[in-house]
Order: sequence, then C-alpha cells, then structure tokens
Amino acid sequence: MDIEELRTFVEVADAGGVSPAALRLGVSKSIVSRRLMRIEAELGVQLLARTTRGAALTEAGTTFRDYAARVCAEIDAARETILPAGDLRGRLRVAVPLSFGVTHFAPILAEMARRHPRLQIQTCYSDRFVDLVTEGYDCAIRVGYLQDSNLIARRVGRIYGKFVASPDYIKAHGSPETPEDLAAHEALMQGTESWQFMHGDKIVTVHPHGRFKADNGTALAAAAVAGLGIACLPDFLTDDHIAAGALIPVLTRHPPPPAGAYVVRPPGQHPARKIRVLTELLIEYCEPAPHLARVDRQM
Repeated sequence: MDIEELRTFVEVADAGGVSPAALRLGVSKSIVSRRLMRIEAELGVQLLARTTRGAALTEAGTTFRDYAARVCAEIDAARETILPAGDLRGRLRVAVPLSFGVTHFAPILAEMARRHPRLQIQTCYSDRFVDLVTEGYDCAIRVGYLQDSNLIARRVGRIYGKFVASPDYIKAHGSPETPEDLAAHEALMQGTESWQFMHGDKIVTVHPHGRFKADNGTALAAAAVAGLGIACLPDFLTDDHIAAGALIPVLTRHPPPPAGAYVVRPPGQHPARKIRVLTELLIEYCEPAPHLARVDRQM
C-alpha cells in the first residue's frame, strides 16, 4: 500500500464517510473507494463498515487508523526535512472568518500561493465555528476572544473595536454611560456571548440582551446603522459608518479590550512547516495594518 492510500483511509475515518473524505482530498468518490478496497484487500481485514449514513470504523479499523495517521505524519515531516529551503508543496486547508477574512486575510493567502507555486491552498470563508479535527482542516485563522479548547493558538495581531449605535437610536433611547446601563438597551449580538469592558486596569463582563442576532459582523453593523440597537464591532467594520455620521461611538470611557487575530491548529508536537510559514506571513502583513498591531511572536 502507498502513502496516498493510507492518507485516504485516515481521511475517511476522520470524516465519517467517502463523500466528505473525497471533498477534503479533492478527488472523486470512486478514487477514494478504490483506494479503500486496495488497503482492505492487502490487509485481509475489513476496516470500515459502510452504512447509509457514511462509514464507521470496525475494531480493526480503529486500531489501524492510529498507526496510519502516525505514518502519514512521519512521511510529511520527512518530506519537509528534505525539501529545499523555502519550498512548500502539498495541500493546506484553512478555515477563515467571512467578515474579516475576505478583506484582510484573502490577499495574504493569495501571496502565500504566489510565493509557493507547488502548494495547494484550499480556504473556507465562514463565520460559523469550524471543527478543525472533524472537518479535516490544517489550521484556522480566528478573530476575537478565543474560547478555552485543546487547540494550539498563535496570536498574529491585535484587533481594536468600539461600541456603536446610530444617531436615531441614541435620540430615542439615550446613550449608555456605564456597562450597567446596557440592561436598558437592545444589544446586537452574534448569539449569547458576553461583552467585556475596560474599567481602568480591570475588565468588566456583562451579559447583554437583544432581539436581533446575526452570525456575521457586517450584518450587525447594518442593524446598528438601521437603529436596532448597540453593537460591539471591530473598527474595520465601523470606521466608514462613523466617518459618514451613520454610527456614533458610545461607552467611550469603557472600551472593549483589544481582541486578537490567531492561527489555531489541532494539538501536536510540532506544526507543519506550511502552517509556520503562514503564521509568519500573517505577522509580516499584520504589522502595518491600521487595525492590527504587532505582537510578540511567542505562543
């Protein structure tokens, strides 16, 4: 059996079926099925139990999957070791937020592809939370305040934001002066998240409420312009609206603490060189950006 067959089996095992694995690998379902058949024929055991919902690992498949994954990781590490300095190849799957990614990160990923013509880059732009392990991504670029998880994160920049509302909303409901005042206001949020405020050197957390929610920052900015409530948004989404007079900063004595832009990856001893190169490229480009400030390169 060859390395591509092993890699295909691992993808099917992790994705839970032939169709999602074929999508991850960028090949047809028939190619995936043939590779699986060759592995099982060579081993003489059934590794996957096909069902109407996908494929489930047999007991033998569960054991073999861990060994196969380690072999693939070792081969990838060996290939990186012998590649010429700076040369990258293979595939890099990256999950990127839609609101920030298209404007800020897409040009950086394009530059990475230009610098490394033998590297295949597949990018998913979405504001939903992407499960890197289950969905087979090498890494993700995430913006905001990271939740606790077993993922390994590297910060590549700071992101600054404001609390804003429209002049019509402020005229009708007044402008909050303290975080506690938000209890009497409509908050525009992505879900049930809490909001953080700077109070001197301390961070104050409140749990606002509101009837309008959206999983996209641009949509929340539009709702704020429409006078539906108060939003906490990064500067890159509000600067133009503020300059045009469509939004006004509020709670200016209690701004949100700086958020971050991060590269996150599944746990492991050493990141692949392609992830390290992407991280360094992001730091390089984020340094002069008006809404990002350079940060320490340590994890």
